[in-house]
This record gives sequence, C-alpha cells and structure tokens, in this order.
Amino acid sequence: MTKSAPKHLRKDSSEFFKHVTKEYDLDEHHVILLTKACEALDRVKEARAAIKTHGLTYTDRFGTPRAMPEVVIERDNRLAVARLLRTGSGPCRGRQDRAANTTG
Repeated sequence: MTKSAPKHLRKDSSEFFKHVTKEYDLDEHHVILLTKACEALDRVKEARAAIKTHGLTYTDRFGTPRAMPEVVIERDNRLAVARLLRTGSGPCRGRQDRAANTTG
C-alpha cells in the first residue's frame, strides 16, 4: 500500500518514498527509517547546491585551504542514507517475495 510522503520532503525524495512504500510491505518502524533516509537525501541535495554555488574549499586566515562545511554535511548525510537503507533492508522484502514465502 502506497503511503503519502511527508510534506516536508523535496519532490525527488517524496517520489522515492512513494515508490518504496508501493513496492514493499513496510512495518511502521521501517517507514520511520525510510523517512529519515529521505530527509538525509534532501540534505545531500541541499549541500550539493551550496557546493556548486560556493565551491569545495575556502582559504582560512592563515592561507590554508579548508573544506567548506557543506562538504561535511554532504558526506555525513550520504553515509546516513546508506546506513538507514541498509538497516531497513533485512525485513523489507517485496510483496511478491512475502507472497511466495507464505504460499510455498
């Protein structure tokens, strides 16, 4: 059953949320993990937009190049997405898989 995506998600993340909830029979705690993964995807996109505008690095007061904070935000949220999706993947089998296991 397709669930409505949380309203605060960006369009791409919202579509991903709807696709996953349509294709997989999720328990409530998996819906929470999916929501968090979609929020992290949104942070990645926001960080990428800021990096595109401001660049990857800046020069500090000592003349040393440093990574922009958005680089860390992007990295951390990419890791969060991977971990959240991996965490939820065990019990999240497709409807066809569950049907096959209950009939056979």
